[in-house]
Parts: sequence; structure tokens; C-alpha cells
Amino acid sequence: MNPSTKPRVVVIGGGTGMPVLLRGLKYFPIDLSAIVTVADDGGSSGRLRNELAIPAPGDIRNVLAALSDAEPMLLDLFQHRFSNGNGLSGHSMGNLLLAAMTSMTGDFYNGIKEISRVLNVRGKIYPTANHSMNLHAEMDDGTIVTGESNIPKQNKKIKRVFVSPLPIQPLPEAMSAIMEADLVVIAPGSLYTSIMPNIIVPEIREAMQKTKAKVTYVCNVMTQNGETSGYSAGDHVQALHDHVGRGTIQSIIVHNRPIAPKVKRIYAEENAEPVVYDIDRIRSMGLEVIEEDILDRNKSTIRHDTNKLAHLLYSMI
Repeated sequence: MNPSTKPRVVVIGGGTGMPVLLRGLKYFPIDLSAIVTVADDGGSSGRLRNELAIPAPGDIRNVLAALSDAEPMLLDLFQHRFSNGNGLSGHSMGNLLLAAMTSMTGDFYNGIKEISRVLNVRGKIYPTANHSMNLHAEMDDGTIVTGESNIPKQNKKIKRVFVSPLPIQPLPEAMSAIMEADLVVIAPGSLYTSIMPNIIVPEIREAMQKTKAKVTYVCNVMTQNGETSGYSAGDHVQALHDHVGRGTIQSIIVHNRPIAPKVKRIYAEENAEPVVYDIDRIRSMGLEVIEEDILDRNKSTIRHDTNKLAHLLYSMI
């Protein structure tokens, strides 16, 4: 690493896990980039995507909010969701702003850059693609399911996921960010519907395989019904290997403290259980295992601790 430049960190993902990780990292002296999924097809995001033919803005909106240094009131406005009223019900203000900025600048990525300026965002945000894309899953029984929101509803074992329409055109800047990074982090989140839509884009996958950066995966703490039921940490890694190739990921970060019985019971109602860490198997797959207490103890739900995780990742550079 060039001593005169800040270390470069790229975080890849979407969903709820990614903003948690970014909120802590933005305060470190690093050059931070986020590559974010745009395959969402539910709710406000899905409606705007279908009506305006833009990439799904929801995950991007949450990352903008996480990396922003704007006034709390402005962020509350950005994240505001309309509850009633006809055409606006369910829409999020930030999604509408992203749609408007895309329309004004003629380009989704330019829209993100402009809103990043307005919200005083620390770091760069790249959508996986600058156009709308669809996620599909092939199930173990051979059926094909289309749509990010439909995949978990099938309650079938997922064999693989893929995207259309091909070719997906990722941003050259996103490829460069991966190639020039010192650390690439695969964020925690829905394995098949938040993480995979990024890394199965051929150019992104290739950049991850070729980069000199350390690539680490922050493993989920709980399984997810309809996606990873019964999955151990090794099963998560195997799924990543199946989609991006063995040898791409060098290490995995796992939480190494027991989950409180009270919390387990809440998650059991959603058919979710703690991910079993089959450490010997993971090591046999060629990954270094990094074990830490990385959960936020102040939450009744299971969330990674922003600061613990940020310190851990920074220490890896």
C-alpha cells in the first residue's frame, strides 16, 4: 500500500446488514466505497423501478443515509415513508428523490452522486448496475423463480441465483474500486437476495477474483427462513464458492458468543436459528476464521455492532 494514500476499503452488499457496517467505517481514515444491489422488486423500490424503468433505489437509499453526515432532520426527511394518501402511500421520500434526480440528470449513478453531495456523504456509492436488473433463482427441484421478493417465499432449497437481462453493465468505477482496494468486505445480509446479486455480475466476480485485496465475508449470525434454513457458516461459504469460485474469499468473520435464549425464542417464531460455526470445515475450505464478539448487546434484535465491526475491519488492513 502506498503510504501517502489512505487504505481503500470496498463493501459489497445490500439489505439491513450493510448500513450497520458502513455507519461505523465512515469515521475511520479510509477511502471507502460501497457497491450496492439494485435487484429489489418489492415495496416502494419495486414500484418505482417498474413505473420509471430505473434501478431499484431502496438499498442505495439506506446506504446514502448510513454514510451521510447531514443534519438529523434532513436524514429523517430522506428516510420518511408516507403512510397514507393515494399515490404516495408506502413510498419513501429518499426513493422519490433518487427517482427525481435520475430523471433530472438522465442517469441513475449521476443521481446518486448529486444526492451524495447534498447529504454530505463520506465515501463513494456505486449501484451494481446503472440499469434495472432482475434476480432469478433455480431451486433444488429445478423450478425457476423470478423476482428478489418471491425467492424466499417458495420455502425451497436454492441451488443458484442468476441475473437478467445480460449483459449487466456494472460501472467501470466500481470495478476499479475493487481492483485497487486493500480490503474487500462482503457485508452480512440475505445471502441469495442481497449479497449474491452483486457478486454474480460477471465483471464484479472477475474483479473480486483478480484483486490483490484481502477479501473477507462477515457471516450472518442467524439463518433466514426461505433462504438459508439449516445453513451452517460452512454452507454460507460453500454457496459463495459456488457463485464466485473457490479462492476468491480469504477469511470469514464470525460472532463467537452464545445468543441469549430470550432472543433465540423471538427468532424461532420466524423459523430462524443461530448459524452453527463449523470452523474445521471452513478452514478445510481454505479460509482464515476470525472469531470476535461483534453483536450489539443493546438491541433486542440481532444486529452487528457498528463500532466493534468497524474496529475489527480497520485492524485487518
